[in-house]
Amino acid sequence: MKKVAVIMGSDSDFPVVKGALVQLKKFGVPFEAKVLSAHRTPAQAEAFARTAEENGFGVIIAAAGKAAHLGGVLAAQTVLPVIGLPIKSSFCDGLDSLLSIVQMPSGIPVATVGVNASDNAGLLAVQMLSLSEPDLQEKLRAYKAEMADAVMKKDENLQMEVAKL
Repeated sequence: MKKVAVIMGSDSDFPVVKGALVQLKKFGVPFEAKVLSAHRTPAQAEAFARTAEENGFGVIIAAAGKAAHLGGVLAAQTVLPVIGLPIKSSFCDGLDSLLSIVQMPSGIPVATVGVNASDNAGLLAVQMLSLSEPDLQEKLRAYKAEMADAVMKKDENLQMEVAKL
């Protein structure tokens, strides 16, 4: 199975990024997490992206805040799908990060999840890999069924409370 690269622009992003790693681990997807900066280590970030495919990666998650150029820098150097994970910053509650990631120039797509939505970044990476991994598709189906069951149980509990009114 291909690995997922989870690249964060700073180690301070780790508390947010952790959710993606938990999701990947839950689905049995191998991953590597690294700190690489689009601005402070651009050569290393570009080299990582250029060699990611040959190093066994199938998807890259790029977590960044503020200017949030990391996803675009990585996407410019690889044909692998890149998922941008905007990190909430002290400025604009992360809207700056979201807009920086989602507004990539033509030809450099970066799939983007919500601000601090690391669980969704991990799940999207699993879904991308599941296109060639039938076992992952089955795990995803079971996960969605569990979510649906949990909602139906909550509705059942709500209906009992409403009936008491």
